[in-house]
Parts: sequence; structure tokens; C-alpha cells
Amino acid sequence: MFSHIMLGTNNMDAARKFYDAIIGALGGRPAMENNGRLVYMHNGGMLIITTPINGEPACHANGGTIGFAASSPEQADAWHAAGVAAGGTPIEDAPGVREGSFGKLYLAYLRDPCGNKLCAMHRMA
Repeated sequence: MFSHIMLGTNNMDAARKFYDAIIGALGGRPAMENNGRLVYMHNGGMLIITTPINGEPACHANGGTIGFAASSPEQADAWHAAGVAAGGTPIEDAPGVREGSFGKLYLAYLRDPCGNKLCAMHRMA
């Protein structure tokens, strides 16, 4: 359904450190640079981190969440730990199983250094 996700940042160095860490925890490679942007490609998805082209400061979406697929609860925990170690902020409940209308999900939430809300999710069997 989606071709890519692009997020703004006010600090490319902090963004690179954070996203290299969490994408690496999911088995992806560090960013490639293209026209001053950080580009991550992994498992058919593309994430691009950039400074806003209009020159205004980057800000996060209130109510928005970007979800990353994790292959196991352990990988979601590694993603969360890597993100915290690289400058992310843990939010909501601690990583763990939540049950709802979609069944059992293992979820881990962070905010990146620019305030974007992120989640690692593993669908439980």
C-alpha cells in the first residue's frame, strides 16, 4: 500500500545514530545518503529522514505512529533497547503483549530524537 515513509528531523546526526541503531536491530543496514537525506531500505520498505525542504523546523505528528515489523518479541526488545541507547525515549507501557481485536501483539514504543512516535510490533501466534 505504501511506497515509503519520510520523516523530518532538525538534527541529522542524532537521527542517523538513532535510526541506524533501530533499523540495525531489525537486521537492516545503516543509512545511505541521497541528496542530504538518510535512506533506509529493508524488507521491501523504504524510510527516508530529511530536514524539511521548506526551511521550517521539523515537528512530529500528534496522533501519528510509524510501525516497524519485528520477527519476534526478542527482536522488538532489541529494537527498543537500541533506540533508547541511541537517544530515543521510551513511552507508553513497557514492551510486552497487548491483546485486542487483532489478537495478541507484542508492542514496544519509542519517540525518536525529534519526537516522532514509533512502534515495533510482532504478531503473536
